[in-house]
Amino acid sequence: MEQEESYTSKADITAMDFIPVYGRENGNVLTTVRTEIPGKNVLHECLCCDKLKSAVLCNNVRTSKMILFVTSSPVGTYRSNEPVNYSGFNPANGMVNELQRFWKENSRCLLISAFPDGYALNDIMRRDFETIIKDTGLSAACMDLCDSRNGEMMANALGSYDFVILGGGHVPTENAFFAQIGLREHFRDFHGIAMGISAGSMNCADLVYAQPELPGEAADPSYQKFIPGLGLTEYNILPHYHAVKNDLVDGLRLMEDITYPDSIGRVFYAIPDGSYLLQTDFDAAIHGEAYRIQDGQIKKISDNGSVYVLKPFSE
Repeated sequence: MEQEESYTSKADITAMDFIPVYGRENGNVLTTVRTEIPGKNVLHECLCCDKLKSAVLCNNVRTSKMILFVTSSPVGTYRSNEPVNYSGFNPANGMVNELQRFWKENSRCLLISAFPDGYALNDIMRRDFETIIKDTGLSAACMDLCDSRNGEMMANALGSYDFVILGGGHVPTENAFFAQIGLREHFRDFHGIAMGISAGSMNCADLVYAQPELPGEAADPSYQKFIPGLGLTEYNILPHYHAVKNDLVDGLRLMEDITYPDSIGRVFYAIPDGSYLLQTDFDAAIHGEAYRIQDGQIKKISDNGSVYVLKPFSE
């Protein structure tokens, strides 16, 4: 399908013009800012509210109840064994700069696993993320783990953490674990940074779109594609776009035969590894390459090195 370029409300504006809004101290990372709002001035849309003006005027310091990173894969590339040329989190599209901007010194960190009963794997992932955080240059007081061994206890303690990772895995399995430990309710009082990874990103949505993934799911008429999520964002992010766009599930094309029809009356945002959605109390924007899937159509809306500002659905 031919991909249309997204609407740019005026000429592309350099990211340097928007450094105060996004708290970026190095404007060399991003090159353009685009908007989801046809017919409106991008700068006006980003700076119109009093909170944003205050954020700009106070030495670029912003306060927010929760900072949300909705990623595809923040480390490496899905289904690829090629070595990466960086240590720690992927710096593409300014993600490390953004993490550093909001990071609290000696943060208390928690990994919530998508494999509640995969104890050995979870222990390995906990150690891996501890190393990744250190290699990124971020200071951490601890790197704890939440799985079925301690799920409810750790969910009750969610407010004591500064950085929470929602791990990748199987969307319905992770979703059921989150519901079991009451994670949605506990996130209401969370004031730190949350990072979704793959399935964890999909489960961040208020209403999750659980693309069929495993054999039998697409053919099963009782499989639930839309399930309640954590309610951290209004946006449905579909990760690993380049890796999965040609997948077949039960003989059906994942995108053309399943996802496009499911987008009738809905909006999904497909992103490849290295892109991410950054959401604060003030704004939400996709950093990097992204595609909007809506009403059975797909449109490329942004490229690497760009920021695509999203309009809240509630407006």
